[in-house]
Amino acid sequence: MSVAPLHRLYNHYSELPFSMRILYTGALCILGMGYLFGMLYLVHVYSGRDGNPGLSYEDLVIAYTGSGKGSRLESALRGPMASMLPAEEANALVKWAQQGADRPTYETFIRPTIDKRCMSCHDGSNPHLANLGGYDNIKKVTEQDTGTDIFTLVRVSHIHLFGMTFIFFIVGLIFSHAYVRPLWFKYLIMGLPLFCEAVDISSWYLVKLYHPFAWLTMGAGGIMGVSFATMWFISMYQMWIGKTPAAILQRGDRDEEIIG
Repeated sequence: MSVAPLHRLYNHYSELPFSMRILYTGALCILGMGYLFGMLYLVHVYSGRDGNPGLSYEDLVIAYTGSGKGSRLESALRGPMASMLPAEEANALVKWAQQGADRPTYETFIRPTIDKRCMSCHDGSNPHLANLGGYDNIKKVTEQDTGTDIFTLVRVSHIHLFGMTFIFFIVGLIFSHAYVRPLWFKYLIMGLPLFCEAVDISSWYLVKLYHPFAWLTMGAGGIMGVSFATMWFISMYQMWIGKTPAAILQRGDRDEEIIG
């Protein structure tokens, strides 16, 4: 089977100026760190909502549709916020919410606990976190947990759509210089994460209608991660470690490496 010829505009890493490879390497390193920390944050936020350690299908269902029991406050204290305050204080907050979240108890016990343990982050300055300042605000999170509301999903969706697109565009642009055969694999690994990005974000809303769509969320997120890692490692390897492919050397109209 014949190997697809090189496109006239294609440049392998070995044909790029050294300055461009330095720039590409720096960008890949920073984006790799960002992606890793992003994954760790997602695991921290979503895992444990079902009462068990680790990220699971049930955790995602609860995150998007609610637990069907208890309050948002209880779901948070039993899940991602479990390590933020002592167990006895968390249990007292949950019991207060379950008994109706009365104002007198809030003023005498709940408010000092919230001020001490929670207000450094939940003071209303971060739109991504619930504002726990004042009785009216905390009363809202003691209502039955119905999962992430539509407005929050819309806000987070547009942030992810813009941010993830930029990430995969940059990584894909760098990966486009890699010599990969068969070509269909290269095209697939570049295009698939952008498709999965749209599927992933769409599934957030679909989970509210039909819980098994959470599997779609997990699958699409996993494929994006594998695609990112594949492009990252192939790019770094071919840029600095791997030998220049024979097809590149046979061009004959360029030096093996241009220093710029």
